[in-house]
Amino acid sequence: MAFIIVSKPAIRLCFNIFAVHIPIMAKKKIISESSNPKKNKKDISVGVVGSGSFATAIVKMLVENCKIVHWCVRSEFVKGAIELRGHNPTYLTAAHFNLKSLKLTTDINELVAACDVIVLATPSIYLSDTLDKMTCDYSDKIFISAIKGIIPKVNDVVAHYLRDEFKIGFRNQAVIAGPCHAEEVAMERLSYLTIATVEDETAEKLEGIFSSDFIKVHTSKDILGNEYSAILKNIFAIGAGIASGLGYGDNFTAVFVSNAIREMETFLEAIYEAPRDVNESAYLGDLLVTAYSLFSRNRNLGNLIGKGYTVKSAIQSMNMVAEGYYAADSIYKTAKQKNLKLPIIDTVYAILYEGKNAEKQFKKLTAKLN
Repeated sequence: MAFIIVSKPAIRLCFNIFAVHIPIMAKKKIISESSNPKKNKKDISVGVVGSGSFATAIVKMLVENCKIVHWCVRSEFVKGAIELRGHNPTYLTAAHFNLKSLKLTTDINELVAACDVIVLATPSIYLSDTLDKMTCDYSDKIFISAIKGIIPKVNDVVAHYLRDEFKIGFRNQAVIAGPCHAEEVAMERLSYLTIATVEDETAEKLEGIFSSDFIKVHTSKDILGNEYSAILKNIFAIGAGIASGLGYGDNFTAVFVSNAIREMETFLEAIYEAPRDVNESAYLGDLLVTAYSLFSRNRNLGNLIGKGYTVKSAIQSMNMVAEGYYAADSIYKTAKQKNLKLPIIDTVYAILYEGKNAEKQFKKLTAKLN
């Protein structure tokens, strides 16, 4: 039989290492638990309609606070891919989900029937096709628009479309505004939402299900103002992108955005007067991030056009919908009906819909900005 003789210093050394290791491990456990506390998730039934990047980001926000998030995606392929891999196969693929927190479907009636709150996050051009399939009772539901575009079928904003086509009054509506890029939500970078709704009780409820460590929520009662500003900033972002593609620098872009926020204020006052400050984050902040960020699909569309792409080829080269393109037509015509002087809107429209040369149009625009 062999014996191993261990000296007393070695024993003491082992004991000291073990003794030190225990509190370090305990401390790590405490830190881990404190940085990821188990929240008392809410039983409120909430669903998201859409499977694009912002819809995916909204689901990520909601799973922080809700036990189950219902998610209506556009196809069985997307549904199956999420169920298999735990992430959207096409958009924000880095955002992984615990499948126990999701209830996936491709049937909007199944989602609406099961939910108290429904977030609409499809591209505006697809919303009417989606909601036309809705046959279940939705009279007591709250519908939130996360759509930043004009509904082509009626040439109007979502708030009016829901009211006029589905008899969903403003008391059962809300609008989500930014500044909040989906890509930064996926990375859990601090982002801000403004939720506009006329009911204080609804505002409090929605603030509770969207707020988290990386999402700060503010509330507003300016439903139409927030929705129109989210549409306008996309058009302005296309213009900022065109300027970048043409080679204009930061100095011009600063002047461009300064004029854009004034055009936004002019348009909003003509459409719907309300006590609002366009310098707040939901208006100016959302405009800034959309005009400057490389994540901005509308800016990227404009950048391609400025570099010489035709409008058609620029749109076809993108794998996401740039809402500003579709909105520019409606906003331009509305502005003309109201005799509004909006040189940036006029310029972007001329390039997108009249086939005017971007370089020449922006040269003319520079003389009108101050």
